Amino acid sequence: MRSFTAVVNPAAGSDPSARLIPVARWLREAGAEVAVEYSRSLEHAGDLAREAAKKGHVVIAAGGDGMVGGLAGALAGTDAVLGILPAGRGNDFARQLGLPEEPERLAELLLSAEPKVIDAIEVESEDGTKNIVVGSVYGGVDSVANVHINRLTRLPGSLAYYLGPLRAIATWRPVSYRITVDGETRDERGYTVVTANSGFYGYGLHVAPDAAVDDGLLDVVIIRHGPRRRFFAVMRELPHGTHVSRPEIEVLRGREIRVEADREIPFGGDGELLGTLPATIRVLPGALRVIAS
Repeated sequence: MRSFTAVVNPAAGSDPSARLIPVARWLREAGAEVAVEYSRSLEHAGDLAREAAKKGHVVIAAGGDGMVGGLAGALAGTDAVLGILPAGRGNDFARQLGLPEEPERLAELLLSAEPKVIDAIEVESEDGTKNIVVGSVYGGVDSVANVHINRLTRLPGSLAYYLGPLRAIATWRPVSYRITVDGETRDERGYTVVTANSGFYGYGLHVAPDAAVDDGLLDVVIIRHGPRRRFFAVMRELPHGTHVSRPEIEVLRGREIRVEADREIPFGGDGELLGTLPATIRVLPGALRVIAS
C-alpha cells in the first residue's frame, strides 16, 4: 500500500484544501497513510517534497501548474513519484496527463496506477539561473498576458485567463526573435515562441497538439506576426489544436532551443514568470516519474 504526502499551496486558485479532503478520505479508507503539508513558497514546497520522498511517500502536488512544476523540479532525477491534485486556475499539465476530476477516480488512480516516466524541461536564463518545468516555456504576448493574469488574483481562472490576454494584445508590438533549434538558427517576427513538453497551456489552449511528454523532444510553436484579425483567428483555434495548419504557425522539434528577442520580453514556464529573454531551453529525457491516466 502506498503512502502519500500532499504538499498544498494555500494560495492556489481553486481551494486545494477543499479539493484534497475527499481524495484524502478515499485514500485513507483504502488503508493508505496520507500526510498533509502546507507550503509557504515554491522553495519551501520543494523542501517538503524532498523530505516526503526520502520517506518513500508518493508526493501529491495540491495546487496549480506552478506547484506541479516546482515539485517536479525538486524531484527530477530521483526515483520519487509525483501525483497531482489539480487545484489551480489553469491545471494544464493535469489535463495533458488525463487526470480525472472526480475524487474517487483520482484516488483510485493514485493508489493503483503504475508511475509513468516522463521528460522535463530545464530553462536557463542569461545570468545562469536554471529552473525546471514540466509543461512549457513561452516568451511573447502570452508571457505579457501572464503578468496581467498574476495581478488578477481575485478573479476566477476563466475570467483572469480571458482578461489577461486582452490587456496584453491591446498594447502589443511584434518582436523580432532569433530561434536556435539544435544548432540551426532562424529569425522570425512574431507574437510568441512556445517551447512545449506538454500540449496544453494558458487554461486549456492546445498549443502543441502533437507534443508528447515522453518522446525526448520539445515542440517549438512559433506564432508569426500578421494582422490582428489573423491572430484572433489563431486564438479561436488554439483550444482545439487546429491552429497548427494555419500559415501563421510553424512547429519545430528539438532537444535544445535558444530564444532571443530584440527587446525586453519576459518569459514564463508552467504559469510562473521566470525571467527575461534570452533563454536556453533543454529537454531532460525521462527525468520524472508521475502518476497519470
